Amino acid sequence: MHPLRELTLEDLRRRTSIKWREHDPDVLPLWVAEMDVRLADPIARAVSQAVAEGDTGYPHGTAYAEAFAAFAAERWSWGGVDPSRTSLVADVMTGIVEALGVVSSPGDPVVVNPPVYPPFFGFVEHAGREVVEAPLGEGGRLDLDALEAAFIHARSGGRPVTYLLCNPQNPTAIVHTTEELRGVAALAQTYDVRVVVDEIHGPLVADGFVPYLSLDGTGNAFALVSASKAWNLAGMKAALLVAGEDAAADLARLPEVVGHGPSHFGVLAHTTAYREGGAWLDALHTDLAANRVLLADLLAKHLPDARWGGGPGTFLAWIDCRELGLGDDPAAAFLEHGRVAVNSGLPFHHGEGHVRLNFGTTPEILAEALERMGRVVGRA
Repeated sequence: MHPLRELTLEDLRRRTSIKWREHDPDVLPLWVAEMDVRLADPIARAVSQAVAEGDTGYPHGTAYAEAFAAFAAERWSWGGVDPSRTSLVADVMTGIVEALGVVSSPGDPVVVNPPVYPPFFGFVEHAGREVVEAPLGEGGRLDLDALEAAFIHARSGGRPVTYLLCNPQNPTAIVHTTEELRGVAALAQTYDVRVVVDEIHGPLVADGFVPYLSLDGTGNAFALVSASKAWNLAGMKAALLVAGEDAAADLARLPEVVGHGPSHFGVLAHTTAYREGGAWLDALHTDLAANRVLLADLLAKHLPDARWGGGPGTFLAWIDCRELGLGDDPAAAFLEHGRVAVNSGLPFHHGEGHVRLNFGTTPEILAEALERMGRVVGRA
């Protein structure tokens, strides 16, 4: 089984999702976080059976939470997921906003670590909170000194502070270590900061992922989890808001209508992914590891002046293109002159001269895309 080698470019061009329809047909899309894979067989069967039986109503029950709890215990040796301390939410970003709603008020500061997933800025601002930046440090790792300084600055206004953590980190694909996360927890306790952590990419880490809530001192934090990224289920929305043991009372204050957001198909698909999608996920890990090696080789061949840290946290590569002579927004040049779509680094903040490239595709498409990008640099 090789999930990233099963589809041809012709197969993929028939897709109607944003990845394949946003740009002209001659563009190779290596941008938005959709992988070029078929649905895992157990998930396809579960959804198809629901359609065949007319099981198309509203979601119900704790099956999603129970499936995630079993997955977390098996994969990460984390036995602390209590389904009674979870809530279904429409997706991770919606869940983040709902968590902010129970631990903070409009106008309160929210600390983030740029460069980071652009919706962190948009959703936080839409929720009426103030973004405070604590930039990542050397090599894209958490800078605990910068984080402490941001906590102190955010607290100076006398308002409650929340920290929105991305674990693993998007776009750098850095997998935070136990030591780093313990440092975060210690700072959060010292400065009375509530932590909300996005762990949507966690299942994509083949080895070494540490769930934040699995550590001591994180009881008043929240985590957002989902099968969306690892099993390519963005079109079947569902996620889980998980409360630490000391945050149960906050979770209970969520409005009942929050649970109306996820779709029944989403809950079925995500539940099945956690219960029965392990073999498919292992095969995906193998293919992603091979594509990381391939991408490193292709960069050395076609873009030797580009720099990539090779983070194993997801299928996204954060590539430093500042030595390529393409300006602050090399993604624009790669699209216009190479017909390759990658994400601009600018919306991530502190991402000038960088691009985010999605290598969750076939080796053939990846090779063609990097060859095109190399020709753009040669032309420049």
